[in-house]
Amino acid sequence: MTIDEMRRELQLRLKKERFAHSIGVANTAVKLAKRFGVDETKAYIAGLLHDCAREFENDELPAQAELRGIKIGEVERAMPLLLHAYISAKMIKEVYGVDDAEISQAIWRHTVGARDMTKLDKIIYFADMIEPNRNYPGVEELRTLAENAELDEIMLTAFSESIIFVVQKNSLVHPETVAARNFLLLKR
Repeated sequence: MTIDEMRRELQLRLKKERFAHSIGVANTAVKLAKRFGVDETKAYIAGLLHDCAREFENDELPAQAELRGIKIGEVERAMPLLLHAYISAKMIKEVYGVDDAEISQAIWRHTVGARDMTKLDKIIYFADMIEPNRNYPGVEELRTLAENAELDEIMLTAFSESIIFVVQKNSLVHPETVAARNFLLLKR
């Protein structure tokens, strides 16, 4: 499938706002890829398709994960929305014909992060936070960081902000997010 075909298929499957978000992430990922020397085509595709499983409602996600042999942890069981990242990572091959381990991994990791993320992983995670349709307190500071800071510094701030956000909502903090943040701190 060409990128244009992927875009058209995604547009048919997602709600209008989610599709706009996906385009925003794809374009932001390309800008970050240019800055950090990452393959721009891979960044665009990963950004475009990162939320492709959001075509399913939250209550459908556990069944969709099980269909694909995805292990559901206790945090994901309590917060099924997190499963969309893992399902999307599998759907890119099933639906869009994308058979690329780097793109799949970046999509898999875009919601909670992971230890030892690649540059592409980090770019998709962060592009998802700062794409132009995002509007929340502190997003402008994060966008400025994207232009000035090193990638690990950007990610350290991104993980910290994400953890603060979920703690303030009295939600569960995914252990992989904590591990990813700690990994960067220990690497310093």
